[in-house]
Amino acid sequence: IGAAKLVVVIAIFLLTFYVISQVFEIKMDANLGHIFARSALDAAAHSTKPPRYKCGISKACPEKHFAFKMASGAANVVGPKICVEDNVLMSGVKNNVGRGINVALVNGKTGEPLDTKFFDMWGGDVAPFIEFLKSIQDGTIVLMGTYDDGATKLNEEARKLIAELGSTSITNLGFRDNWVFCGGKGIKTKSPFEQHIKNNKDTNKYEGWPEVVEMEGCIPQKQD
Repeated sequence: IGAAKLVVVIAIFLLTFYVISQVFEIKMDANLGHIFARSALDAAAHSTKPPRYKCGISKACPEKHFAFKMASGAANVVGPKICVEDNVLMSGVKNNVGRGINVALVNGKTGEPLDTKFFDMWGGDVAPFIEFLKSIQDGTIVLMGTYDDGATKLNEEARKLIAELGSTSITNLGFRDNWVFCGGKGIKTKSPFEQHIKNNKDTNKYEGWPEVVEMEGCIPQKQD
């Protein structure tokens, strides 16, 4: 009797195992089918993925234009970033940014980077900044972004020299305002590339600082 019971138990066990294995096989097959379907969908999505434009801007620039994207600093924690023609000229990662006004110079004809510097407008001296601004050659693209505070040491002469590059907001730039600007030496009009957010304790995103300002666009190549 005991042996008969054991046979029945084993038979039930084997039958149960068989049923379970069949169910799992079906489920596994279904899962495999789902995985293959997903990978096919992913491949299709990948093939229709929009192209990436220079500096990660939202649309391609026309011929004879240089793509750029820039952002001001975030409070006194994350430095500004300036990118032209897919070339990151200044950033915290490159370790070439600093408190004050960060400046990148680019050749207006070729798009080649010429120089990058930052000038401390909180604890520094405005005189070297003024000399730098005066030394910029005609036809040079000038990109500027603030970090922490870019205004305390600015005087009328420095503001006038930046205004001559096409800036309209520089006259109103105040303590800890966030500002990004792209202009040029010898520009005959006001630049369309400028963003400015005032430091205001009621609207600041960070304690003591406004939110980051970002800007992108296409700079016309300088023609002879």
